Amino acid sequence: MINREQQIITWLREEPLHMRALLQASPLGLNDAWLAAGFVRNLVWDRLHGYENATPLNDIDVVYFNPEDCSVAKDEHYEQLLLEKSPDFPWSVKNQARMHERHGHAPYVSSAQAMSHWVEVETAIGARINAAGQIELNAPLGLDALFTFTITPNPRHAIAAVFAERVSSKGWLARWPKLRVQVPIERKSLSL
Repeated sequence: MINREQQIITWLREEPLHMRALLQASPLGLNDAWLAAGFVRNLVWDRLHGYENATPLNDIDVVYFNPEDCSVAKDEHYEQLLLEKSPDFPWSVKNQARMHERHGHAPYVSSAQAMSHWVEVETAIGARINAAGQIELNAPLGLDALFTFTITPNPRHAIAAVFAERVSSKGWLARWPKLRVQVPIERKSLSL
């Protein structure tokens, strides 16, 4: 039986758009870089729903980690390089070394740590082509939730309204009708 990591890697290999994007991003040589979020998550949900074709992506999130230059201009530079190679792809490049500022966290030390704070558990996954030419995954919150037809709020991202807005605005439940939203159980103290 194939494990979940191998299954995702197989699906990425089989999808021409995804392989092309991975191969286009790899030569940039960005530190700790991953094609992340919907890039992997949506493909898994497509396959679990039996869709033969990948759902079009709103963007292709390229995340990387460089604390030496956290400028938005640098991200835009990398986006432009990618657009020159693949103008038909909706590239979005973000240095995770500055993303802690959005959420009031202590500075992150890696892309994985940044991803571990993303809103949904299922979104915290990235893929890349490594130096050996193989696809590897980075899933700091694990892969299990991706295979359970759930949309799960990340307990590290404590803003429930942000989670609810994303579920509503992204149209995930309409696109993938077998999905269900996991609502965290509130613990109430009992007085005896």
